[in-house]
Amino acid sequence: MNSNAFRMPAAALLATGAVALLTAPPASAAGGGPTGREGKAGAVVLRADLDVGLLNTVHVPLKSELNEVSAPETAKKTALAVTLDGVEGGNAVSVLRADVANSKAAADDRRAEAEANLVNATVHVPGLPLLSLIQVEKVGSKAVCAAGRNPEASANALGAVTVFGEKVTLSVGGPTKVEVPKVGTVTLELSGTRTTSATAAAAALRLKVSVNPLALNVAQVEGEIVLAEAHCETPKAPGPDPAAKSDVKPQAVAPAAAGTAAPGVTGVTEAPRVNLADTGGGSLTPYAVGGGVLLLGAGAGALVVARRGRAS
Repeated sequence: MNSNAFRMPAAALLATGAVALLTAPPASAAGGGPTGREGKAGAVVLRADLDVGLLNTVHVPLKSELNEVSAPETAKKTALAVTLDGVEGGNAVSVLRADVANSKAAADDRRAEAEANLVNATVHVPGLPLLSLIQVEKVGSKAVCAAGRNPEASANALGAVTVFGEKVTLSVGGPTKVEVPKVGTVTLELSGTRTTSATAAAAALRLKVSVNPLALNVAQVEGEIVLAEAHCETPKAPGPDPAAKSDVKPQAVAPAAAGTAAPGVTGVTEAPRVNLADTGGGSLTPYAVGGGVLLLGAGAGALVVARRGRAS
């Protein structure tokens, strides 16, 4: 039984593989481009920045925050006490007590928001342990920064507000000043909000304090107290994808003249050209034909030898 096996020359296989690579679609990379940076948000129920002057002319700073959080976080502590050297015999000074004192903040790549709330809150300062600086029924603030929208901020103070034991009416048109002889002065600013193209901030109450209690070794208390503060920053827009294909296309290079190298290339010898005629022949055609004749002759000789072997 005769069988004929046809093998594709190695050059033809390489050519076929090259064509397949050129015509196949490019593989897709897993994952997408950058999604942008997350927004920022934070809140605090009470922020105190006070300078406490003692009778011996020593000044003690009082800087405290209650339930200060940064996204994503939540806090619900309802009391704040601080200890100051030389004040009230070294005992802790109760700065704030409240029925509800909540702050929370959240942020991702689409939205950032924060809020703070106080209910039935009382604030004290050193030197006035029995007389409250301020009492509020309910104050709150909220800030929202969403991608593609203008930032928003809101604040409110609901119910009665008492300063140094006296009820006061807050003005929305400007600060409210409360003076108590031999005690001090408190200036209250109601519902302060501020927004920009990318940020928002709100504070329900801002108090400027100047108190001269002259008791418990405290001569003067000055500074600022903020109630229910919230702020946020809008998430950043996603940047360009570094994996994206460039729009710059390669420029075609004109073929160099015979015997010359391409522009910018030195020391390269050009291979001889193969010019084909309109009939499909070329300068290598005689060699190819001669090789074919030799192969045919060798095959005929092998066939004659095989037949003689069978006849014998």
